[in-house]
Amino acid sequence: MPRVALKDAFIKSPLRIPDSGRADFHDAVVPGLALRVTSTGHRSFVLIARYPSSPSNNPTRRLLGEYGAVSLEGARKKARAWLEDIQAGRDPRTVEARQKAQEQQKQVNSFGLVAAAFLDRHASKLAKAGDARRTIEGEFVKRWEHRPVTEILPEEVAGAIRAIVDRGTPYQANNAFAYLRRMFSWAIGTHQFGITSSPVERLKPSDLIGQLESRERILTSSELRDIWTAAAWKFEPGEGRRIRSAVRAPDLGYPYGPLVRLLVLTGLRLREVAEMTWSEVDLDAALWTIPASRMKGKRSHEVPLAPDALALLKALPRFKGDFVFSTTNGMRPVDGFSKAKVRADALSGVKNWKFHDLRRTMRTHLSALPVQDIVRELVIAHAKQGLHKVYDLHSYRDEKRECLMLWEKRLAGILAPKPPAEVADLVAVRLVRG
Repeated sequence: MPRVALKDAFIKSPLRIPDSGRADFHDAVVPGLALRVTSTGHRSFVLIARYPSSPSNNPTRRLLGEYGAVSLEGARKKARAWLEDIQAGRDPRTVEARQKAQEQQKQVNSFGLVAAAFLDRHASKLAKAGDARRTIEGEFVKRWEHRPVTEILPEEVAGAIRAIVDRGTPYQANNAFAYLRRMFSWAIGTHQFGITSSPVERLKPSDLIGQLESRERILTSSELRDIWTAAAWKFEPGEGRRIRSAVRAPDLGYPYGPLVRLLVLTGLRLREVAEMTWSEVDLDAALWTIPASRMKGKRSHEVPLAPDALALLKALPRFKGDFVFSTTNGMRPVDGFSKAKVRADALSGVKNWKFHDLRRTMRTHLSALPVQDIVRELVIAHAKQGLHKVYDLHSYRDEKRECLMLWEKRLAGILAPKPPAEVADLVAVRLVRG
């Protein structure tokens, strides 16, 4: 059949085809390209050529695509690419299969999918599983989600870590670096994702972040009092659905105000309190039970609620969702701690402190109370070698309740110290009685 410069008008026109069979209309533009039309009117593009892998040396037809799914120009472009492969001794079918496999491999090996596998299969067993997930998803998946994990460069990792440092959070940067290094090491060890080297391998935290000083910050009584005062709150309708505009407000307000105060009262970690749910709390029994899944040590933890902590919880609003501290109607736990911390700094005037310092300060004050050291450790759910078996045998619920009640009394003295004149009068009375 003579060649014709194929055009869409020609392809769509009624073509004379035998009642049974098919006909090829050869393109005059690309050698070997033909429009195949069947007696039923089905139209498709084929390339007639001698393919390297063909068992015979005779020309063979191979389907390029159906007309409509593939345009005329698309068929010509594909035919030219196939002809180049044939000229180079490559079979187009093998080339396409290899390219498809590579694309599939890229999708399987994307940073986002590798990170998800690491978080689900490995990081979920870590003591700080929640922090690992928040950090990897928030800092790295957002950057490289669809990138092949094998293409992440050391300079990109360094830039991501420096960005965290530049926010003024070097400790967070250090944790992020450790999580990322662990993720790449895990991925290499699985022999599943085609990765054989880590971009983190030759990077040093000290070069990217600097030397981190061990935090031993204990708040003074005056600082603790100022932070407590700044954490005052008065709930207003609608605050559970949005963060209150507190630029000019005299206190932190809900949810951050009561959250900070409960941190002081219980000595627990920020996320342990921030992700508290009403289903964990028994107000009648004055008991808060945190499930093992939310605890760093992966053991459930009982918090006997002393009077002030119990009163604080009873005064909180209730929403449709279960979370106690929330800006989304109780559907999700509160977040945005960095902004809350900036606000607390401005209101309290206290500088250079972290939320974790409230826990360390509370634990320091517990040492002054007439309670056993094991009780002090159990109150703040502090992991201590040799403590686990004892804790399993006896929950020390009554002892912990007594300890927290003593702490609230001590805290009351810190928050409302006696005036100097009153203290002088008491000293004078004692001298007279002595």
